[in-house]
Amino acid sequence: QVQLVESGGGLVQPGGSLRLSCAASGSIFSINAMGWYRQAPGKQRELVADITSRSTTNYTDSVKGRFTISRDNTKNTVYLQMDSLKLEDTAVYYCNADLVTCTEHTTARRYWGLGTQVTVFS
Repeated sequence: QVQLVESGGGLVQPGGSLRLSCAASGSIFSINAMGWYRQAPGKQRELVADITSRSTTNYTDSVKGRFTISRDNTKNTVYLQMDSLKLEDTAVYYCNADLVTCTEHTTARRYWGLGTQVTVFS
């Protein structure tokens, strides 16, 4: 009954920008951390960036200085601004949220979106 819906993926040339959005909905009591993961063909899924409820951020080294994660707690939404995109950024990007449902109140669980494709081409 909790779902995460991503948007904003697409095709872009190297050096271009995209902004991903992910909105969480359902019977949500509270959201702790939210983040973005990505998985390229033949590679393991990796953490791109995450952000806590107090807006503390963390980035993988390969995107530092190029990507910015943010969130709007009033909308249960997390964003990923991607600038200076490179070919190696091509992947399916997945939204993730560590949250507590209204039915549990004390136990946090991880939820995933279905993913959005980001393709960087020259």
